[in-house]
Amino acid sequence: MEKKSLKSVLAKHEFLKGLPAPYLELLTGCAKNTRTEAGEFLFKAGESADRFYLIRQGRVAVELHAKPHKPVIIQTLEPGEMLGWSWLIPPYRWHLSARAEGPVVALSFDGKCLRGKFAKDAKLGYELYRRFALIMSRRLEETFLQMLGICG
Repeated sequence: MEKKSLKSVLAKHEFLKGLPAPYLELLTGCAKNTRTEAGEFLFKAGESADRFYLIRQGRVAVELHAKPHKPVIIQTLEPGEMLGWSWLIPPYRWHLSARAEGPVVALSFDGKCLRGKFAKDAKLGYELYRRFALIMSRRLEETFLQMLGICG
């Protein structure tokens, strides 16, 4: 995908809507298209967290692995959603696993590349951290409600 068309894909994704064009341009340097087949992991708990994803097609199950129990799906993400924020917070390790439920097409962003851009442009860093924080808060609340349904 050309840089120009990648920028237009980024601009249309729900997570990045409304982001100024110069910031979209900076993000294209850290992004690439990825495809993950059904049953494959995008990442596993405990591994180095070095990227995040914007899901374009398919569904991703976010799983909690607590041995000796079977993995528990705590949420399923759809096209238009963002996956992964552990690359933002040291020690940069995944706390959960993410598995493709079917073929998944996503944009993958290199975390180290992004952290470098944030260090050079605090406004870009603030804007993306703000977007991540909103999603983190919403998903934490959804998980609490899910737990109440199970335990309550």
